[in-house]
Amino acid sequence: MSALNTAAPPVTAKRGSATWRLIKAESKLCVRDKVAPIWGVGCPLIVLIILGSIPALREPQKANGGLTNFDLYVPVLILFNVAILAMTALPATLAGYRENGVLRRMQTTPVGPARLLAAQLVANLTIAVVAMVLFLVVAGLGFGVDLPQNLFGFAVAWLLASAALLSMGLLITALAPGRSSASAIGTVLFFPMMFFAGLWVPITQMPAVLQNISHYTPLGAGMRAFQEAYLGQFPSALPLLTLAAYAAGCALIAVHWFRWE
Repeated sequence: MSALNTAAPPVTAKRGSATWRLIKAESKLCVRDKVAPIWGVGCPLIVLIILGSIPALREPQKANGGLTNFDLYVPVLILFNVAILAMTALPATLAGYRENGVLRRMQTTPVGPARLLAAQLVANLTIAVVAMVLFLVVAGLGFGVDLPQNLFGFAVAWLLASAALLSMGLLITALAPGRSSASAIGTVLFFPMMFFAGLWVPITQMPAVLQNISHYTPLGAGMRAFQEAYLGQFPSALPLLTLAAYAAGCALIAVHWFRWE
């Protein structure tokens, strides 16, 4: 018994070390793939700077609860970043791994394909965190946009929105037979979701019917929670429950249908 107890920690340590090396490797691959840094970070950052340079967008609006339209575009672009990672980068990478037999080969190693999947999630979340901080810093220092008044509420909303979107990305990966189809499905879903997040027209300026629909979409719910956090409130139950439902539902279906080969 004592021999078994003394042997267990080194095995656990080796597995932890292997997982950490896998996370670092997947993070490097995410950056080299260029989808995450260029489209997920660079593109929305450029849009942020352009929109911040338009004086009319920095005028307070009663319909926005005193926030400017530019104030609303900052969280929209934060969601843009997570959506690109979840709808495009993550499904294309994992579906490509399955298509090329990487996941099948990983099943024969001690690491296993589940750790590879977890490493991908951690890598994309890390990029999303860096992008969020970058956008908030640029908006604050460059254009005087205040941080959300309820930082804890904003963090909760961001975590739930990220969980919902990444779960949707895993669901796309589970259902798509290959990389090209995963990219196509993600792209088709991305644009209507960004519309309901207020990328083209702020949610407060949409017709009432579209506003109601927006509240039940993942990005629309995320935007509502973000806006409430910016105004100093902890996000209300409806958007948080909507995000949690997307995260749990998509994750359960993805786990059930996910194929390693």
